[in-house]
Amino acid sequence: MENLDSDLLRTFIAVAEAGSVTDGAERIFRSQSAASIQIKRLEEVLGRKVFERHGRGVVLTETGQRLLPVARTVTERLDSALREIASDGLSGKLRLGLPDDHGRDKLARIVGAFTQSHPLVELEVTCSLSAGFPEALARGQLDLAVYEVEIPSAIEELLFEDPTCWAASAVRDFSSVEPLPVALFDHACWWRDAALHSLEQMDRPYRVVYSSQSVAGVIAAVEAGVGVGLLGRSSLNDRMRVLGEADGFGAAPVSKLVLGVSDKARSESVEAMMSAIRTEFRR
Repeated sequence: MENLDSDLLRTFIAVAEAGSVTDGAERIFRSQSAASIQIKRLEEVLGRKVFERHGRGVVLTETGQRLLPVARTVTERLDSALREIASDGLSGKLRLGLPDDHGRDKLARIVGAFTQSHPLVELEVTCSLSAGFPEALARGQLDLAVYEVEIPSAIEELLFEDPTCWAASAVRDFSSVEPLPVALFDHACWWRDAALHSLEQMDRPYRVVYSSQSVAGVIAAVEAGVGVGLLGRSSLNDRMRVLGEADGFGAAPVSKLVLGVSDKARSESVEAMMSAIRTEFRR
């Protein structure tokens, strides 16, 4: 009886998750023909089909449905074993604070890159609005954190600069609306303070109509036309427009994303995580 090759299982998983041989092949950086050959080989080993054609894609047969969870378990265990064998021996617990408003893909790559290289380190990740991270570092509740400030201190490492601006829905005109409806963060942080300071400098009445704990919440309000909001330019999309001097809005400050470390937390694992964070933000 022939054995199942893990490479065949990985191709099978990719095609099953993508719903087509072509898209599955792209996920594992193979040609469509190479992926098709591997699927055919897998079916020869099993003596049964794992996919049926469906429109322009494929669907799992009953055999394929039975095989998929097994294939995932096998490949995950192989990957885990390889990481442990090839790891550098770093262990212990690392408490990390990451902001929830700078892209899940970026944060996932940071955590993914670190855990693949240092699988024995236990990560405790706090992903939230970063206003409370500096205090958590000072109290020793976090080992290191990424957060936003207006002016970095001497002990904070600058990672990224993001100009802020006032933004409104692309389909709503606030030029004649008084008082001006405003969406703000509901935490005491420099973003809220900067927004209020900017509003006070405008010779125009305003009213806070919406508050949120997260950037996603403020973005949703702006997109929906609930009010105008102060956002980083990296958060803007085609459903919003920038409000400038022509709209009565002056210059806004630059948000600076920094890396902070607790004085009590210097270790090899902390240095390794700092390296992973720097690498991602320099991409």
